Amino acid sequence: MTTEPLTIAGAETVRPASPEQAADWCRRMTANIEQVVRGKHTVVELAVTCLAAEGHLLIEDVPGVGKTLLARCLAASIDGRLQRVQFTPDLLPSDITGVTVYEQASGRFRFHPGPVFGNVVHGDEINRASPKTQSALLEVMEERRVTVDGQRYEVPRPFMVIATQNPIDMDGTYPLPEAQLDRFLMRVHVGYPDERDEISVLAGDRRGPGAEHLPSVTDAQEVAAIAAGANEIHLTPAVYEYIVRVTGATRRAPGVRLGASPRAGIALLRAARARAAVAGRGYVVPEDVRELAQPVLAHRLILTPDAESAGKTPASVLTDVLAAVPVPQPRAES
Repeated sequence: MTTEPLTIAGAETVRPASPEQAADWCRRMTANIEQVVRGKHTVVELAVTCLAAEGHLLIEDVPGVGKTLLARCLAASIDGRLQRVQFTPDLLPSDITGVTVYEQASGRFRFHPGPVFGNVVHGDEINRASPKTQSALLEVMEERRVTVDGQRYEVPRPFMVIATQNPIDMDGTYPLPEAQLDRFLMRVHVGYPDERDEISVLAGDRRGPGAEHLPSVTDAQEVAAIAAGANEIHLTPAVYEYIVRVTGATRRAPGVRLGASPRAGIALLRAARARAAVAGRGYVVPEDVRELAQPVLAHRLILTPDAESAGKTPASVLTDVLAAVPVPQPRAES
């Protein structure tokens, strides 16, 4: 079979951004998103930090609290190739990755790329699709490429999947498998707004543009530079050891059937570097690790049935772990 090659332009080689540039970028991104998503500063900052780490973000919560709104605003803030997939039970893997079609006029097979070929891919209600369709994202989220009919196709860089999902105990949902959850750098919960913000929503208070008119404040090239700069953030041996001790403690914690893997430790390292970068620092401090342990590690832990029956949650396990593992004392940077 002769297949016509596919050309998908990725990000060119970029100069890593400095921590100062990353901090300014974070302020612009956060301010832009908060024109629409109000009262959720911590959640917005986590989403922007995830983007700085070029990781994938899972937004989980009950319907109607702004999961899709946050995903749309984050995607709209980037002037790049944006794609959206509405996950439904009848969605097929080829609807995501693309399909090879024979073209009679040219006598060749041509690959028609699916929506996964974008800088930001917004997957709405990802757990409403069947496990077979969910698995179509496994390769591309880890390796940044898609294999169709034996041919490999690279996706653009930077590449980020922003997925939303409802709690798995709701009708018409399929729980994401552990391997799929592990591909997401962070999982965040939007939560209900406070009383003042909810009143402004009910009153139709529009102090800024809606999500559909939100301007872009960055582009794929700048995001790539921010991610490259974050990779160069310095860690002391003590912080490396602290990350390993935290992830190791989750494997030994009472009531935990599956703790954080070495890949989870790498994810926590990437996220901590990104947090330091967007804070304007050239080094990671233990507080970066502590603040990100919940969004990075909680969705990777699996508890025993007895622990769940006793009311334990991954979040409570991590709270106990962070309280038990000694925090290294920061040293003055020379």
